[in-house]
Amino acid sequence: MSQRTRTDVVLVGAGIMSATLGALLRRLEPDWSITVIERLDGVGAESSSPWNNAGTGHAGLCEMNYTPQRPDGTIDISKAVLVNEQFQVTRQFWAYAVENGMLTDVRDFLNAVPHVSYVRGADGVEYLRRRRDALASNPLFAATELILDPDEFARRLPLMSARRDFTEPVALNWSADGTDVDFGELSRQLVGYCVRGGATAWFGHQVLNLSPRSDGGWTITVANRRTGEKRQLTAKFVFVGAGGDALPLLQKSGIRQIRGFAGFPIGGRFLRCTNPALTAGHRAKVYGVPSPGAPPLGALHLDLRFVHGKPWLVFGPYAGWSPKFLKHGHFSDLARSIRLGNLVPMLGVGATQTTMLAYLLGQLRLSEPERVRVLRQFVPAATDSDWEMTVAGQRVQVIRRGRRGRGVLEFGTSLVGDADGSIIGLLGGSPGASTAVPIMLEVLQTCFAGRYQSWLPQLKEMVPSLGATLSDEPVLYEELRSWTSRALQLDAA
Repeated sequence: MSQRTRTDVVLVGAGIMSATLGALLRRLEPDWSITVIERLDGVGAESSSPWNNAGTGHAGLCEMNYTPQRPDGTIDISKAVLVNEQFQVTRQFWAYAVENGMLTDVRDFLNAVPHVSYVRGADGVEYLRRRRDALASNPLFAATELILDPDEFARRLPLMSARRDFTEPVALNWSADGTDVDFGELSRQLVGYCVRGGATAWFGHQVLNLSPRSDGGWTITVANRRTGEKRQLTAKFVFVGAGGDALPLLQKSGIRQIRGFAGFPIGGRFLRCTNPALTAGHRAKVYGVPSPGAPPLGALHLDLRFVHGKPWLVFGPYAGWSPKFLKHGHFSDLARSIRLGNLVPMLGVGATQTTMLAYLLGQLRLSEPERVRVLRQFVPAATDSDWEMTVAGQRVQVIRRGRRGRGVLEFGTSLVGDADGSIIGLLGGSPGASTAVPIMLEVLQTCFAGRYQSWLPQLKEMVPSLGATLSDEPVLYEELRSWTSRALQLDAA
């Protein structure tokens, strides 16, 4: 084993989370040494890859699982508001990064694409009407339109209107403020900024172990996946932003805070199309009603995507399953994550999530023609030959120990770290990529409490609304929205 390398910060994984944290730290502490360790051969090649996620800049504009109906028929918008507030923070940082040369090619990762909620049937139409009314008073959602007229539906969504029987009522909530994001390209640009500032990136390297040091910090043992050569680094701070691999890596660290945590992997598949005649007829991201038992953000959606400047249509997700924790992982990942401390929570979740398990089994049984028939709920004129199946990335949903040791399955993200702030990792999935900036600001506040106050003036330059609630300050929201739209070239799209 070669001589140890010393570094201030180690970022495990080269996806959007590590890229965002690295860029923040490079701006705040330009003299700190930063090392990025990535098991694959490029930036953002796992969960952040444009083909491994939906690419939706999740702002709660169209995802109906964020606006559930209460038993009394009213609409709970609290989750949608929270997600939108978080995405506004992300937009502000991106705008700052563009104006300060940290991000160099906006159009390569960000495009304006309307976000749309879509329902069929009288009950769905009534729900969407009440949803629009509940959102109307919040400035972040005030521009959302309710579309009921079939002719207007056809004008805005010609692909979805062709051969449609409009005797069944349909409705849309239309938000022009939506975005399509290539998080892989965004990660590449942010990591590039870090490297230009002196950071080191090790690609094709696997973290084998993380060991606490008696004098504080960590020793990280790393292997070159091509040659097998092992190396060691010592770091004062470690961030584990390794997607599905975060759980086993935190388990290897031995921190007590990870005890009781387990993971449930869920895969996804999408139909995609690049027929120019079809992509020209659909310029939106359209989300449907979540199916019974489907995980959050598992609602079917028909998206316009831009990947390397090329427009694609993508429909899904159709659920898949594998014991792998990463798309490029190992079939033994799930089994190797089981510990005495998390076995009971895992079994408890299996006993209580029967509806979701039934949903997954039903999805796995779908044939290719059956998947196209599902697509025709959105695109009645769809033909099999225009669409191909693609396998998306893996998401490892968080299972944590609940009351009386019972397992609780969660579908958001969770930060788990040691009490001394020397190591922290991110577990879970969506809408993580869209809320990377507020999550990484939480990492800074949690792990660098002694420095955070001194960083605040500079952080407020990056995120002018930091500490404010934009829903309560409509004038500030409009000012910041106008600034970020100009900086990110969204007004000109």
